[in-house]
Amino acid sequence: ARIAEKMGVEVEPITRKDLAKLANYDALFIRETTSISNHTYRFARRAQQEGMPVIDDPLSMIRCTNKVYLNELMTYNKVPVPPTVMIAGTSDFEVAAQTLGFPLVLKIPDSSFSRGVKKCENMAELTKLATEWLEDSDLLIAQKFIPTEYDWRVGVLGGQPLFAVHYLMAKKHWQIVNHKASGKPDQGGIKTFTLKQTPPHVVETAVRAAKCIGDGLYGVDLKETKDGVFVIEVNDNPNLDHGWEDSGEKDELWVRLTQWFLERLERPEK
Repeated sequence: ARIAEKMGVEVEPITRKDLAKLANYDALFIRETTSISNHTYRFARRAQQEGMPVIDDPLSMIRCTNKVYLNELMTYNKVPVPPTVMIAGTSDFEVAAQTLGFPLVLKIPDSSFSRGVKKCENMAELTKLATEWLEDSDLLIAQKFIPTEYDWRVGVLGGQPLFAVHYLMAKKHWQIVNHKASGKPDQGGIKTFTLKQTPPHVVETAVRAAKCIGDGLYGVDLKETKDGVFVIEVNDNPNLDHGWEDSGEKDELWVRLTQWFLERLERPEK
C-alpha cells in the first residue's frame, strides 16, 4: 500500500460483504484462496463485467483450479510435466502402475495446498485410495513421483518473471505442507533468490507455463532434476507475503504489481 500510494494509487481493503459496491473502485486484487464455488469467483466475474483490471480473473481461476485441464494444457503447449496417467475407473489402475511405477502421486483435480494429493507406495494403496476418491470425482490424476528437497516457485506477472523462491519440504515429509491427522499442518521453510540468481531454464519454463493460462499473476511450481525441469502446477492467487516472496526483488515486486494495474486502467488525461 505504501508503494502504491507513492505511485498515485489508493488501496482500500474490502470484504466478501462489499460485492454491491465493487463498481465504486477502479481495480480489484483478490488476496484470498480462490474457488469457482465461492465469493472470490463472483467478485472476479463482477469486476470483469465492470471492465476493471482484476487479479485473479475468472478464466485464470477456472484454468488453474482444474488440474486435469492444466495438465492437458501444458502437454498441448509442450511445457514439460511429470509422466501422467488419467484415472477414470478401475481399469486404469494397472495402466498407472505399469506406466509410472511406484511410488506414484495421486491427485484430485481441484486439490490445493497439498490437500487431495497423496503418495501411493504400492498397488494395494493405489487401489484403496483411488476407489475411495472416484466416489466423489470422475477423474483422478496419477503422476510419477519426483523426490526433491524443494520446489521452485516462480511468480509470473503479465508474462514476465516477478519473483523466485524455494519452498522447502516439510520435515521428514515429501510435500511442502504435511497435513497431520492431529494438530496444525507442518510447513517447510522458504529460501529466497533474486531473479538473476535463478537458473534461466527454470524461469523460462515457468514463464512458458504461465503464458498458457493468461496475462495475470501466477505462481508456477517446478521440480528441477537431472532429467530437466518439470512443471508441477500453475497456481492463481500465489502467496505474496512481505519479507518472504518479496525478499529477492524487494520493492521492485510491488512497483511492478502496481504498474500492472496502472497500465490496464484507462487513466483520463489531466
